Amino acid sequence: MSQQHGFTYSTVTGYFLQDDNSTVAETFDFISKNLGLLEREYAADVLNPGDKRTQWQRFEGEVNRLNDEAVDGAVYKVLYIGRHGQGVHNVAEKKYGTAEWDRYWAAQEGDSTSYWVDPHLTDTGVQQAETINAFWKHQLAVAGTPAPEKYYCSPLYRCLETANLTFTGLDLPADRPYKPVVKELLREANGIHTCDRRSPKSAVKNAFPNFTFEPSMTEDDELWSATERESDQDLDGRMKSLLDDVFELDESTFVSLTTHSCAIRSLLRVLGHREFRLVTGGVIAVLVKVVRACDAFHDGKNP
Repeated sequence: MSQQHGFTYSTVTGYFLQDDNSTVAETFDFISKNLGLLEREYAADVLNPGDKRTQWQRFEGEVNRLNDEAVDGAVYKVLYIGRHGQGVHNVAEKKYGTAEWDRYWAAQEGDSTSYWVDPHLTDTGVQQAETINAFWKHQLAVAGTPAPEKYYCSPLYRCLETANLTFTGLDLPADRPYKPVVKELLREANGIHTCDRRSPKSAVKNAFPNFTFEPSMTEDDELWSATERESDQDLDGRMKSLLDDVFELDESTFVSLTTHSCAIRSLLRVLGHREFRLVTGGVIAVLVKVVRACDAFHDGKNP
């Protein structure tokens, strides 16, 4: 029995391939698999017998039904969670191997050929983001995938680049423009690794003027530590705070999050989703049930 505040989160399974334990993350191709959306019938389909809507359009109707019929203050959200494209540091880790990277190189600012403090995308990373942009163009025009209503992004350079390359130039609905918001809490697991040290706020704002930055974001990175790496428990707490902060004020149903590998693994843990690791440039869609937690004692089970 523990006192809970904010919101509780649970993944609603049975709608996406990535919910199923038989789906292998390492070989999963979200582009060819329609973001993993299962081909199935929904309870909401009876409201439109014989219609010719796409699977995504019918899924949107199903999510609307879930929200219309929800009780006890529950709401249902669809999160499009994307990992940044390949960064300079990803190449360096591959060059030295993960063990040696973690032992020594991750704490350095670079080597004789590369600099990886708050690194930029490589040419491959740019191509990955451009591929996702083309994918979204198809999803919006052909598959009928609902566009995100809000766009949130890590403050690290590789994510800001990825988000802009992914969502700029899309034929978005007039009421869902691409107006990205930087969330400090959405950054990668923090500490020791210099690739996770943020650039000064003024420099990032100058490079990405189309982003909205939180007033609370400091000029210099006051969260990164050169001597201590953030634990999984602390990271999960941070991601829980991030989600609570977003959903306290944002009533959007379809939400985009552009972030990092460890952050995504943490988000999925907080959401009650099975482990599902994304490659650079990967995207996962998750249907989430969100319930406001009372300032009362719960037994740890979903309400």
